[in-house]
Amino acid sequence: MGDMTPSCNTDDEQAVTDLALDLYWTWNHATDRLWRQLAPDIWDHTHNAWTVLLNTPRSHLRSLLATPDFRDMLAQLVQAHADSQKKPSWFTQASTMTPSPTIAYFSMEYMLDEALPIYSGGLGNVAGDQLKAASDLGVPVVAVGLLYAQGYFRQGFSPTGQQEALYPINDPAQLPLTPVCDGNGDRLRVPFRIATGQVWLRAWRARVGRTALYLLDTNDPDNPPDIRCITTQLYGGDDTLRLRQELVLGIGGWRLLRVMGLRPDVCHLNEGHAAFAALERACGLMEDLGISFAHALTIARAGTIFTTHTAVPAGFDRFAPELVRRHLDFYARHDLRTDIAEILALGHDEGASPDTPFNMAWLALRVSGAVNAVSRLHEQVSRSLFNPLFPRWPQVQVPVSHVTNGVHVPTWDSAAADALWTSAAGKDRWLGTLEDVEHGIRAMPAHDLWHSRMQARAALVGFIADQHGARSCFAGGQHDCGMPPPQFDPAALTIGFARRFAAYKRPDLLLHDPSRLARILTSTDRPVQLVIAGKAHPRDMAGQALIARWMDFIRRPDLYGRATFLVDYDMSIARRLVEGVDLWVNTPLRPWEACGTSGMKVLVNGGLNVSEPDGWWAEAGAPDVGWVIGDGTDHGEGPARDAYDADCLYTLLENEIVPLFHQRDGAGIPQGWVAMMRESMARLTPRFSANRAVRDYTRRFYLPAAAACRARLADGGVKAADLGRWRQALAAGWHEIRFGALRATRVADRWRISVDVYLGAIAPDMVQVQLYADVTAGTPVIVLMTPAAGGADGQLTYSAEVDAARRAADYTPRVVSFHPDAAIPLEAAFITWQK
Repeated sequence: MGDMTPSCNTDDEQAVTDLALDLYWTWNHATDRLWRQLAPDIWDHTHNAWTVLLNTPRSHLRSLLATPDFRDMLAQLVQAHADSQKKPSWFTQASTMTPSPTIAYFSMEYMLDEALPIYSGGLGNVAGDQLKAASDLGVPVVAVGLLYAQGYFRQGFSPTGQQEALYPINDPAQLPLTPVCDGNGDRLRVPFRIATGQVWLRAWRARVGRTALYLLDTNDPDNPPDIRCITTQLYGGDDTLRLRQELVLGIGGWRLLRVMGLRPDVCHLNEGHAAFAALERACGLMEDLGISFAHALTIARAGTIFTTHTAVPAGFDRFAPELVRRHLDFYARHDLRTDIAEILALGHDEGASPDTPFNMAWLALRVSGAVNAVSRLHEQVSRSLFNPLFPRWPQVQVPVSHVTNGVHVPTWDSAAADALWTSAAGKDRWLGTLEDVEHGIRAMPAHDLWHSRMQARAALVGFIADQHGARSCFAGGQHDCGMPPPQFDPAALTIGFARRFAAYKRPDLLLHDPSRLARILTSTDRPVQLVIAGKAHPRDMAGQALIARWMDFIRRPDLYGRATFLVDYDMSIARRLVEGVDLWVNTPLRPWEACGTSGMKVLVNGGLNVSEPDGWWAEAGAPDVGWVIGDGTDHGEGPARDAYDADCLYTLLENEIVPLFHQRDGAGIPQGWVAMMRESMARLTPRFSANRAVRDYTRRFYLPAAAACRARLADGGVKAADLGRWRQALAAGWHEIRFGALRATRVADRWRISVDVYLGAIAPDMVQVQLYADVTAGTPVIVLMTPAAGGADGQLTYSAEVDAARRAADYTPRVVSFHPDAAIPLEAAFITWQK
């Protein structure tokens, strides 16, 4: 609609602009009626307030603003929006810290809405949903990311069903963003000096309710062409481009916060891509306090949290050391005042050769004071992945915990589901602790639950028909990709499968026996229909071949349009799918899926899950809320395992899932199915919500990290300096530690075990001597030994008593580093075992 800058707007026009620029409208629908009045067709098609505003003629807006009813509605919405941002939040009750801490959240991508297409999939989904939940809960988060000129690719298809990658341009003027300005109102440009000269970073701001997202790009006219292209594509290009993007995100992102006067207490690294932020944070502390890089990094580390999302070693970003050296040598010498070798060591294994790739996950762990995986099973997987950094420690003690992901429920619920939950649990149900959310749903009549499900399914069927019609029209009347028009039934069991098409997700498991699947779909008395969507990375030819297999299957003449593929899977299509499907299918190769969140999105809408017990479903799957594929154990990988899991899935569909859906009472309600719906909605929706996840992060990580960082920062970093001297002393003297004689004496039902330990130059209060015993599963037995007597040459005798139910030989003495202010073994992995 032309220029909507404040200087050209009336106050009322600016109020409309401000509402459209706050992505709060993506999950709070109070303003929907405003956008529909501006441009009903555009709103119904896009549900994008900023697009509506940009395409509304100014004359039409002003004519509406001239009417008292519209002006009154606008005033009410503006006031309600302001009130919602100011009212007390969960965080104000959860935190007693003064001043309130600030959390900086770094991620390569954010899935907030299709109006801001800077996302690919799961990682962005988690980041966007957590940012929205932080707004709901009042958690003081400021997020940092990149603004991509093209973003992730858009999906098209050739007439033969082959995926094509399309890259439309993201014009910042067409996105719900405002440029960041300095105190004089001039455009803020962040300098980033490298060996070849000055690089300029531009900054943009997206409002996300109470939180803010700052996005950097390199497309400044003063930059050379290769620098301007750094932020062109998400996950495109080669290693050089990826490294440069991560430097802009981490170093440029933290520098942006400092330029704006922000000094966050906590830095949350959402995956290792952002780990360079910790280096720049240390650089700022060096400048503020006049201290060394090592000293500054010790302070910064206490307030840094690393969330890993990777389940296989190949998922970690690795860069050739020479590539890292070329890009970081000047920064290391000029800004960090250290040698590049010290930086390279942060991304290498202990004793690695000089040509070992620089591992971004290793860097992230070594600059963090806490590390977490994204599900309970992923915690175990991650401990295995990170075990090389703790070679003498038991895998069970590798310092990785977990916070299982959750989804932002208000983003993913349908209008029908929203009305249902509002009736059951109130309008503000997702803003607090969720303690009472499930009770109202448990009391909901079966008729109401089933009616809501039928409404959502019918809406999905209508959307699928519209999508197919639009694409056929655009293609000149030919069915897109040769797909037959879907003949979907609003009353049929509707199954959804939508994923990134990667081999480990096994998106073709349902196609293991195509004829068997076709028989399930074409039953005349128990109708079933299947919706597929997903993308394969443009360089993933195997993934694209899997999509082609589905295209061939869908074109089978015996299916009568009972299956379809929705092209260009994005957030808008994902939202429609999770709102409307009855059953969500997930078939990853266990344990390769770190968490997976797509199946969580169907919960609020009454959809059920059938899934491999991987990621979150390993915690959630139970007979009264859904179905588990397989027996929950790992059988390796290969054709035999695929055949076993496929047969299990088909059998569940044939013998349990399809019959249960079609088993109706006299009123036409499938009571057994609705009972599972009710239990899934009540028990799982709150448990796997971003509300719960963000509260977990706040209580378990953000607040403790903020307190620890402030403690290390106090008095010019005195505690951090003490930690540095402690680590240096351990490194210098650890090789001298040795064990003497071990003695075990039984006293009644106890063993008294003692051992002589020689510590050399290391003081006893710098270590702990422990007895360690493995257990079959769970936490090992660790008993602290106390010094009883001293001998010649600094030898001490340590002793402890343990239950004699176990053999004395089960316990092994060990010496580990200890400091009351250090995270062990994360910050000091010194350990010696009795041989």
